[in-house]
Amino acid sequence: MKLRTKYILFVVIIHAVALVLSYFILSENKILFIASEVFVLISIWLSWNLYQQLIAPVRTLLQGADAIREREFNMKFVKTGKYELDELINVYNDMMDQLRTERTKQEEQHFFLEKLIQTSPTGIVILDYDQRIHQLNPKAEQMLDMKENQLVGKSAAEVNSPILSELTSLKSGDTKIFSPNGVETFKLQKSHFIDRGFARSFVMIEELTAEILAAEKKAYGKVIRMMAHEVNNTIGPVNSIIQSTLQNSTPGEAIQHALQIAMDRNNNLNLFMRNFADVVRLPSPQKKQIDLHKIVESIAGLMQWKTSDKKINLEFKFAPRPISILADALQMEQALINIVKNAVEAIPEKGKIRFITTNKPLQLIIEDDGKPIPIEISDQLFSPFFSTKKDGQGIGLTLTREILVNHGYNFSLLTREDGMTEFRIEFD
Repeated sequence: MKLRTKYILFVVIIHAVALVLSYFILSENKILFIASEVFVLISIWLSWNLYQQLIAPVRTLLQGADAIREREFNMKFVKTGKYELDELINVYNDMMDQLRTERTKQEEQHFFLEKLIQTSPTGIVILDYDQRIHQLNPKAEQMLDMKENQLVGKSAAEVNSPILSELTSLKSGDTKIFSPNGVETFKLQKSHFIDRGFARSFVMIEELTAEILAAEKKAYGKVIRMMAHEVNNTIGPVNSIIQSTLQNSTPGEAIQHALQIAMDRNNNLNLFMRNFADVVRLPSPQKKQIDLHKIVESIAGLMQWKTSDKKINLEFKFAPRPISILADALQMEQALINIVKNAVEAIPEKGKIRFITTNKPLQLIIEDDGKPIPIEISDQLFSPFFSTKKDGQGIGLTLTREILVNHGYNFSLLTREDGMTEFRIEFD
């Protein structure tokens, strides 16, 4: 029962009893009876005034509570001139001013945070309470190559993405650096925030490819330059001495043959060092429009003598329209030669190498059915000096990487589930 109902019921009962008693007790004395009736009427009037004064603050409180419930913080009350009610109105109005100020601050902070997330150069993935994807910013969409509506509501394990697969093993506060394809390098950092009293996680994805490549090139460039300097300083004088000795020796002597072998070995060593130096001294690409199909056919023709010896079929699956790319023709030829050479060497005997181009997306795929790439070395393929070949120098794919990175092309090298190994270059 409401307070108003209780009060009215109490007043009605009290005054009804008073009227009944005055009728039975004072009905014989008309003056006292009339006086008692007047007193009852005055009491009713006073009770009504008191009701108005008591219920008005309660009504004010109820209206204020409704405004707070509806989050309508602009509603304020005007003073009535009654001390008690005005004190209550002052407290309410001050509280509404404070709530309105706090809400404005929260909205501004939320807008700033949302804007910061959307424009951040770092990929951000926000998870819900069940560790499912709740939101991601445009940079994360770009890194994952997926749209937000494709991922919302899914757990990281349900999405076919090497980056998201790494999230399943991360705990809050953990940081991990990994390279999914040996080319791109990412840093993952997981943390959490409190939302309505419960912890929610978020993951920041930072691409370190450019920084890692720059630091790596600076390190191995210094080593190569030092090695080339020492080798050149040694080979030059030694070859000069050998040449003089050869000129003064009798043809046919055993020493002449030995010296010739030594000179040839020095020349091979010099060539070996120049190959390494090419990676460091690679000039900026002189880009111009070139026909991709023509350059691929040219490379295939150049490698024909190697493929025919091993009975390797070359297949072409070109896009229906010619593809023109902006590139340095000489550098692109060198990169493609290295790729095809690796594909040929991966096939023991009999096999195929297929060249595929597409317009949308603009890309070239070179695939072969040779030996698959072991998972344990997939992230080291483009590392300088790393090679799985017995006499490999480990500079072919490093040089290829430098050329493609300098051109701004995305690329990857992996063995698919069907056993085919593909080198994919995206020109968009």
